[in-house]
Amino acid sequence: MVKPLGVQLYTVRDLMRADRDDVLRRIAEIGYGSVEPYDPTDDPKGFRQVIDDLGLTVSSTHAYALLTEEPDAVLDAVATIGTDLVIIPGGIPEEEFTTRDGIARTADRLNGLAGHAARHGMRLGYHNHWWEIEPRIDGVHALEVLAGMLAPEVFLEVDTYWASVGGANVPDLLGRLGPRVTALHVKDGPGVKGEPHTAVGQGAIPVPDILAAAPGAWRIVELDDCATDIVDALAESHAYLTRLEHA
Repeated sequence: MVKPLGVQLYTVRDLMRADRDDVLRRIAEIGYGSVEPYDPTDDPKGFRQVIDDLGLTVSSTHAYALLTEEPDAVLDAVATIGTDLVIIPGGIPEEEFTTRDGIARTADRLNGLAGHAARHGMRLGYHNHWWEIEPRIDGVHALEVLAGMLAPEVFLEVDTYWASVGGANVPDLLGRLGPRVTALHVKDGPGVKGEPHTAVGQGAIPVPDILAAAPGAWRIVELDDCATDIVDALAESHAYLTRLEHA
C-alpha cells in the first residue's frame, strides 16, 4: 500500500486554533491524504469524526503528553484518533544528548514508554531536532547512538531539515539508520537556525536525495514557520512532492 502524503498539523497550529475543521478541509482539498496531530488529547472523538468525514487518515501522532501525563489515558486518546504510531517529539533536555550516559537514560525512558504503547497495540517513536545531531559521541551523531540503545520496536521519525541543520549528511544518515526510520518530516528552507522555512522544493535541502534514501517511510510535510502564506506553501509542497513521485 502506498502511504498517503501527510501534514504535521503543527504547521497550521494558529489556523487550527481559529477553525480546526476548516483547516482540515483545506488540507484535504489540496490533496493530502493523511495528517499527523501534535496533541491527540485535544477532542479526540471530534477530531476523528472530522477526518473520517474528509477521507483523511492519521499517519502517526506526536504526544508530548506521554512525558508528563498518565500514559494509558494518552494512549486511549491515540487509539480514538486512529493510529498505532505515537511519537515523542522532544521534551527531553538537550544536554542529555551530549553524553553517552545521558543518551542511555533517554533510551531507558523511551523503552519504558514503548512498553506502555505495546500494551495498547502501538509502537513508540522518537522525533529529532538539531540537538540530537550536533553532538557526537566518539565521532557518531547522538541520534545514532540513541538508535543503538533503543529496543527493536522503537522507531525513528527523522526530521530531515533539522538533521541537515545539525550537520548530518541526511541521505547517508538515513542509510545508516535503515529500517529504524518509519517516518520522515519533509521540510525545506535555507538550512540554518532562526530563518523561516519555505515550501518544499524551494529551499536548500536536497529533498530528492533524502527521499530516495528512505523509500518506504511516511512523508510528512512540516513547516515550523514560513514567510509566505502557510496554506499556499502546503499546496506548493504537495505539488512538488507529487511531481517527484511521478518523475
